[in-house]
Amino acid sequence: MRRPCDTVYWQYVLREYWDLYRYGSAGVNRVIRSHLKDFRNRLNAELGINPEVTFDQPNSLPVCAWLGRAMDQGLNERTAPLVRSLARVIDQLTWRYGYERMRKGLARKYAYAELMGPNGPVVSKKLILGLVLFAPRCTYPEHSHDGISESYICLSGSVSDSNYSVFTPGSLLFNPPKRAHRMTTGDFEPTLLAYAWTGDEDKLTHQKMDFSIKK
Repeated sequence: MRRPCDTVYWQYVLREYWDLYRYGSAGVNRVIRSHLKDFRNRLNAELGINPEVTFDQPNSLPVCAWLGRAMDQGLNERTAPLVRSLARVIDQLTWRYGYERMRKGLARKYAYAELMGPNGPVVSKKLILGLVLFAPRCTYPEHSHDGISESYICLSGSVSDSNYSVFTPGSLLFNPPKRAHRMTTGDFEPTLLAYAWTGDEDKLTHQKMDFSIKK
């Protein structure tokens, strides 16, 4: 089912996403500030053409048992405006793994859902937006992305980046292309992250996720 992106709640989700990338802190890091600006320019351009929304069959995976708790916790954080908007569309999302073969134990602790991208729901070839949900005590193995600049904003819970830093709600994690990174969550609470991918159209359309890292 396809229709223009004039659905009220989807418009709010994308606008709240834009606000996070406009008013969140990037410090004085020029690379990160450039990524945030590139993100906003891409999203502005897509909103300007009123992209279509295409709904796939909604799907739930085992980790979604933690989704209610993650959303509830997010309502207490400075990222609450986006979380409230997501609550209006959360039952329309298709949760996926993104891998043909999952590592043992990860299938119950991880899933992602795209909000915008080549495959929808909001159709775009210039930008990919989505959510990642982790259960407590989850380690997402080291990986990297070819030709993709990736950023996360923590909506609830906490996550460590390659065991060097801990990010809490409102924090931004940035990974330039080919930077290997691993994420680990805390012991008691699930973690919900909003993510954005920017890059060339071909890389966004044909990006393949792989745990294999060559050092």
